[in-house]
Amino acid sequence: MNDQQLLRYSRQIMLPQVDIEGQERLLGSHALVVGAGGLGSPVALYLAAAGVGELTIADADSVELSNLQRQIAHRQADLGRNKASSAAEAATALNEGCQVHIVEQHLDTAALAALASKVDVIVDCTDRFSSRYAVNAASVAAGVPLVSGAAIRFSGQLAVFDPRQPQSPCYACLYPQDDQQDEALSCAESGVISPLVGVIGCFQALEAVKLLAGAGQSHQGLATFDGLSGEWRHYRLSRDPHCPECRQRPTESQPQEQTP
Repeated sequence: MNDQQLLRYSRQIMLPQVDIEGQERLLGSHALVVGAGGLGSPVALYLAAAGVGELTIADADSVELSNLQRQIAHRQADLGRNKASSAAEAATALNEGCQVHIVEQHLDTAALAALASKVDVIVDCTDRFSSRYAVNAASVAAGVPLVSGAAIRFSGQLAVFDPRQPQSPCYACLYPQDDQQDEALSCAESGVISPLVGVIGCFQALEAVKLLAGAGQSHQGLATFDGLSGEWRHYRLSRDPHCPECRQRPTESQPQEQTP
């Protein structure tokens, strides 16, 4: 790091859980943010500000007036603009040292797989179950940790799925696809209180930074947040041995090969 970087990230570097080594890991890392709306806005901004060296932001949608109530990466002047492009500009304005790539289209299976193989963490900021299953599949296949968040009405949830850990479940273990989840359950149909997406998005960013910097322990299980009462509830999650998405993963840590 140069002198400017040491000064910019000094408040993080002074934390013993981060230190210079952790900050250098952040600077050398690459995060994929899928979705640049209510959750993706704080995620992209905080990852860039914290010093993640490379960000890829993917979103095919355009900024609408109703988005501005909660999607803080976008401004009035961005109406009609692609969200990934708008969020990338906001992230770069915070930290020009962060290299930001944009994907202005829906990611199909092949595109998700290609991106997942190049990054160190995936942050799922989408609002459709079909998209979450696709992102989860890419995470499992690439062996890359996934930070998942959701927010609707006054309720939010957070979970971290790490396929590098043998006992870690995946998103499909928590929500099997045959449960017939309501695909229409989104902010557009159900509403959402403005700061809630910031609360969940900031927690997603925190978990991503911890994973990338090697600080502390990743969030365990599922956490739900009730914005009306201000209460968090935590649930343990077990890996489903019959999960069609991750059942082929090893169930125990594999011994490392010894080199002569």
